[in-house]
Formats: sequence, C-alpha cells, structure tokens
Amino acid sequence: MRIPTEPIGSIPRPAALQQALARHSQGTATEAELAQLQAQATAETLATLEKLGSPVLVDGEQSKPSFATYPLAGLTDLSPDGAVIPFADGHTRRLPALTAGPFRYATRAEAYLTAARRHTTLPVKQAVIAPSALSLLYPAAGIDGYPREAFLEDLKNEAEADIRACLDAGAHSVQLDFTEGRLSLKLDPSGSLLGDFIALNNAVLERFTPAERARIGVHTCPGGDHDSTHSADVDYAALLPELFRLKAGNFYVQLASEPDPERVLAVIADHLPADARVFVGVTDPIDPVVETPEQVRDRVLAAARHIPVDRLGTCDDCGFSPFADDTSTSRETAFAKIEARVRGTALAAEVLGA
Repeated sequence: MRIPTEPIGSIPRPAALQQALARHSQGTATEAELAQLQAQATAETLATLEKLGSPVLVDGEQSKPSFATYPLAGLTDLSPDGAVIPFADGHTRRLPALTAGPFRYATRAEAYLTAARRHTTLPVKQAVIAPSALSLLYPAAGIDGYPREAFLEDLKNEAEADIRACLDAGAHSVQLDFTEGRLSLKLDPSGSLLGDFIALNNAVLERFTPAERARIGVHTCPGGDHDSTHSADVDYAALLPELFRLKAGNFYVQLASEPDPERVLAVIADHLPADARVFVGVTDPIDPVVETPEQVRDRVLAAARHIPVDRLGTCDDCGFSPFADDTSTSRETAFAKIEARVRGTALAAEVLGA
C-alpha cells in the first residue's frame, strides 16, 4: 500500500541567494547575478528533495518574490498601498493595489515549472496563487474606466491560463494557494467574503474537465511568515465545509499545528467530496523541533481512522518560506522535516498495508 506525499511549495533560500536578494533590493546586485543564484538554488533544491526520497518534487519557489505576487513581477500599474495582512506577532504584509486596467499576469507559473523540469525526470508539482487572493488587488475606491466586473473577468481568464499552462507543460499537479480563505473569516465572520472567494475560484475551476481537476488541488493554512500566523484562531469547522465546495480533486490541509487534530479530522471526514483526496499536514514548518518519522507515522495513522486510505495523502502544513525575505526557518531544518514526512508516511503505509 502506498500513501502519496507531497511538499507544499516554498523552501528557505540558501544564504548566498538571500544575500544577493538583499543587495539586489539595494541596487548593488545585477539581475544576471540574481538569476544565476536562483537557478543554482532551484537545481540544488530539486536534487536534495530527490535524494531524500520525495516522490514528487517542487522547485522550492527559489525564483519567486513570494508565493502570492509572482504574477505581478514586471507590472507597472501598481501602487504600494494595497490590502494589509496582519500577523499574530504584530508584523504585516501589504499587497500592492492595481491602478489601471486591463489586468494581465506579467509572469506565469509555467516558467518556473519548465525551468524545474530541466533538472529532473521525477514528477514536479507547481503552486499557483488562487484568483481569490489576487482579487484583493482591486482598490475599494475603484478604477476610472475599469469597473470591478471587468477586472474580475480579466482575472478569471488570467488564472485559468496560468493553471492550464502548467497542466499542459506536464505538471504532476497544480496547487492553488488559498491561505486567504481562513483569513477571510477573521476579517468577515459572517462568511460573506469567504463565499465570494469560493465563487470566484469555482468560476475558474469549472472551466476545467473532471480529468484536469483531478490534477488540481487547493491548499489551506492559517498563514506562515516569520514564525507567525494570520488566522490560526479561526475555527476550521467554519472553513472546511465551505472549502470542500471547491471543484478541485485534491485538498492540502494544515493539520500538524492544530491543537485538536482529531476534531478537525472528523470535520474533514464529514465533508470531503466523494471524488477528492485530502493531504493532511504532518509536519509544522513553524515549530523549530524536527518531527521524527515515528511521530509522522502516528499522525498518519490517526488520520486513517477517519479518512479512507485510498483518499489520504500527506504534506507539510504550509510552505517553509513563502516570502523570499523570511529566514525564520533554516534550509537544513526544512529538509529534515521533509525527510521525516517522507519516511514517516512510508512507515504508516507499511502498518496500514499489514
């Protein structure tokens, strides 16, 4: 018996790349120097994951400015005063705001996937940002000559093209990062904002065939940045029934850091669509302590008491460094946690197979 296991996406950048990113922001490192170091880091990340026995690889987002803003790299019709995302420790992240239309992606995720696949023959997964997150780019005051309805139609077209290009380029799977889902319930406990997000994402997902949607997944977590979260205090029981309305074949659910995982597993079991697989988080990127394979095994076995094994997979709770400047987790720790996940999942499969 085999239980699939996949990374979520980001992995901390090597020190040399972090230093180059800092110098580039100060104007003392060239684009060519930065690109070379990003390419090296991508190749090293893929090689290390392969060595650790990961059956599905990711590029670690070594070349992305962040998991959320990669489509904007190179756009000029932006201002810095967009939506603010507050974290529990007091720090914030701020999205840019769109200043003119029409909205188009300047960078597509397929470019990262194509670069990664040059370095390996193993399956490669590609993370993309959910259209719901990018809907926050549109300013509350509106844009003259470019109504919100026109923006949303452009956004749906661009998001579809982003996903479809990855599928066509041979991605093992495409994962929509939907961290704003849980956050939306903190910003709007009525659930109206979450309902809008679900409807927008489904408007894109419904453009794909059932076979294509079987290769598309959605990731949810309470955020993870500088060892802090933005919505861990939001009850999963309010999110998950709505999350599972999304027309996706796979769901990646942060679970290892939940205070009551058994309760969450019961909610998952009650609402998981009949044709979907759930990948449960078995390692916590924010916790500096590296899980043992035995701890991972036991978490998988606990999940298997609620979820049929043929609909179960494992993942990390979230990415280890979703923003390029986050150095709160070391590269070595991230790889150690990934190895524990891979080995622990295999141990659980042996027990369940017996």
